[in-house]
Amino acid sequence: MDSFLASWQRAWTGIGAVGEGGALFAQLKAAYAEPQRHYHTQQHLGECLSAFDAARSLAEHPDEVELALWFHDAIYDIKGHDNEQRSADWARDALTDAGVATEAAERVHALVMATRHTAVPVGRDEQLLVDIDLSILGAERPRFDQYEQQIRQEYAYVPGFLFRRKRREILKGFLDRPAIYSTPRLHDALEARARDNLRRVTG
Repeated sequence: MDSFLASWQRAWTGIGAVGEGGALFAQLKAAYAEPQRHYHTQQHLGECLSAFDAARSLAEHPDEVELALWFHDAIYDIKGHDNEQRSADWARDALTDAGVATEAAERVHALVMATRHTAVPVGRDEQLLVDIDLSILGAERPRFDQYEQQIRQEYAYVPGFLFRRKRREILKGFLDRPAIYSTPRLHDALEARARDNLRRVTG
C-alpha cells in the first residue's frame, strides 16, 4: 500500500467517516497534481505526512490533524486570496457528508484555517500542524533552495522586483517571530536551520 493511501485510510477511519472515501482521496491527490503547482504539490503533501507520521504521538486529535494536512492546500489558485477558506470549507463539508461529528469537522476546519499563518498558532494540534507546514523553512539547504525556486515558479507572473520585495516581507515575518516553531520537538530539530535559511535569503 502506498504511503498516501495508508495515511488517508488511517485518518479517514480514525475520525469516524463512513465508507472508504476513495473518490475524495482521488480528488485530493489530483488537486495536488494540478499544473499550476510547483511547490504546493504531492511532494509537499508527502513531506508533511511523513513529518506528521514521526510526530503523531504529539497530537491531541491525530486523525483530525492528519486530515487537515490532506486538505490544507487542497484549493490552490495562485491568484486567489481565499485558498485556505475554500480548502477548509471543502474539508468540513466532506467530513460532515461522511457522517463525521460536527465538532470534529469544525476542528479540522479551524486547523486548515490556521495555515494562513497570519497569527501564532494556539493549542497543541494547531501548533503541530503549523509547525509541520512550516518545516520546509528548516529543511537542509538544497531542499530549501529548491523550495524557493518552486515558489518563484508558482508566481512566475509577478515581476521579479515585486516578487523579491513581497517574498522578503513574508519570510522576514517568520524570522521576526520570537520562535518559528511552537512544538518543542520541531523547535529543537528545525529552529536554528530555519533561521539560517531565512537570514541567508532575506539578507
